[in-house]
Amino acid sequence: MKKLLLTTAAVAGLVAVAAPAKAEGLELGLKGYTRAYVAYVDQDTNAASEERSIDILRDSEIAFTGEATLDNGLTVGAYIEAEADSSESTGDSFEIDENYVYFAGSWGRVNLGSEDGAAYLLQVAAPSADSAVDGIRQQVQGVNYGLTGIAAHAGGLDYDNDFANADEKITYLTPVFSGFQAGVTYTPEVARPTTGSSAVVAQENQGAGSYGDSFEVGVRWEGQFDELGVTVGAGFASAELEATAAGFDDREAWDLGVDLDFGPFGFGVAYLTDDQGEVDHDQDTLVVGADYVTGPFKLGASYMNKDEETGTGANEIETDRYTGGVVYTFGPGMTFRGSVSYIETEQGTAEVESTNLLLGTQIKF
Repeated sequence: MKKLLLTTAAVAGLVAVAAPAKAEGLELGLKGYTRAYVAYVDQDTNAASEERSIDILRDSEIAFTGEATLDNGLTVGAYIEAEADSSESTGDSFEIDENYVYFAGSWGRVNLGSEDGAAYLLQVAAPSADSAVDGIRQQVQGVNYGLTGIAAHAGGLDYDNDFANADEKITYLTPVFSGFQAGVTYTPEVARPTTGSSAVVAQENQGAGSYGDSFEVGVRWEGQFDELGVTVGAGFASAELEATAAGFDDREAWDLGVDLDFGPFGFGVAYLTDDQGEVDHDQDTLVVGADYVTGPFKLGASYMNKDEETGTGANEIETDRYTGGVVYTFGPGMTFRGSVSYIETEQGTAEVESTNLLLGTQIKF
């Protein structure tokens, strides 16, 4: 509730600054997407395990919005997003993923609540074959590492700079000046425990190995030089260790990305480094991507190298992923997509190889 009280104070400050204004009321909206794939996977597994080679995968979200612009130019809105898929373990679910309010005007924008921070919102991604497979946030993991002897990448091969993810935070984004935009974020507590509707006024610090205050900053610039479009972005995020614990330290991550577009061709490079908040545990990710658009078709390819150092020898994990694919737009917000990925992961003398083929569709509304 402490966070809620701080949020209320911030909102009150914004309202006090704005002159009294009228509006017809919030304009309600509904949007979302669903993805569905038929997947084929051939991977190395333990002798006692056997993968299911063919499966059907689905990922869906739905968002409820409300927005109004007052006659003094202040835009006020609310955004609530939920995961709309069921799972074998929990059955049907409708879990809230993001929930925040925002205020925007010629001075910029403020987000208050459960939403990504400035480092991610301004991050530049490399082109991809299929954003759900080899994009900045990976919805489809091409290897089931639980069937292998390598304890790697349980969270997937994402390279988004968002370790505070959807924790409660406040973010300010500047307006865009000559293609330049910046943002800052403050999160009182990273990976906070769920408190529900009976939250207390002052939260107790979490135990050893948990993180409190987190700060983020992000910058992004977009410009055009004749036919060449250039986008450059960088971000930094840090979180303070609340209580000393063996092997843990303050957490820091930073990213850098460049994307170039020349006519139908696109090329980009993205880099992320994250110390994971642990001593001698650095994770570096490099992604190179390219795409080509012709009519309703987009052909894309990417290469990822993810190097995770948790000491020496058998503790070092290195992964290379090669992906190629095509996306066909057959209607507004409607695409067919197919991709092939080859993933190789090494840890010490152990090696896991995986090849996966995905054919599916995405529908946005």
